[in-house]
Amino acid sequence: MRVTKHQHAALTLQDSGKTLVIDPGSFTDPLFDLSEVVGIVITHEHPDHWTPDHLDRLLKNAPGIPILGPEGFAKAAAGYDVTVVRPGDTVTIEPFTLTFFGGAHAVIHDTVPVIDNVGVLVNDAFYYPGDSYAVPKGVDVKLLAAPLGAPWLNIGEAMDFVLEVSPRQAFGTHDMGLSVIGRTQHRARLRWATEKDGGEFLELEPGDSADL
Repeated sequence: MRVTKHQHAALTLQDSGKTLVIDPGSFTDPLFDLSEVVGIVITHEHPDHWTPDHLDRLLKNAPGIPILGPEGFAKAAAGYDVTVVRPGDTVTIEPFTLTFFGGAHAVIHDTVPVIDNVGVLVNDAFYYPGDSYAVPKGVDVKLLAAPLGAPWLNIGEAMDFVLEVSPRQAFGTHDMGLSVIGRTQHRARLRWATEKDGGEFLELEPGDSADL
């Protein structure tokens, strides 16, 4: 399985000639030249994780593919056929098996309502928490996509999240709000957390991939 980082929170996973798309949002360039797309996962409703333009473009090229996301996203994306997923659910879209965790977006501020958010584990190997620090308990995560920067993100909490997941490999995502200097600093912190338990931190730029 190959995991490719795109701008900000967008990711694609390829296996056996099939592609799964995760969180193509407003900071992400259009995703072209994808091999056969079989599904889309949206972790939550914020526009930096999905836009109608992205969904329409993907559905035009792959009509009828399932779109999976939490209830809050399904309500925000009224008019799209969304399969609602909740923590503990497992869905198979061959060749991908998806298991969902968490349930709530990380707190931005006590004046900002907390919305639905699901983390997704793919093929018991790759994990992305969306906008949360939800840990997939009891899972040996081979590759973790760890958020680097956000209005809700404290780098110390992000480090603790990586330490608790203890992945074999990790890379930073959710990073378009950071300057080059800020991205470098936050990567260094997550590198330390990843290496603390013997893992490897990968510095992936948009378009770069990691193979599992």
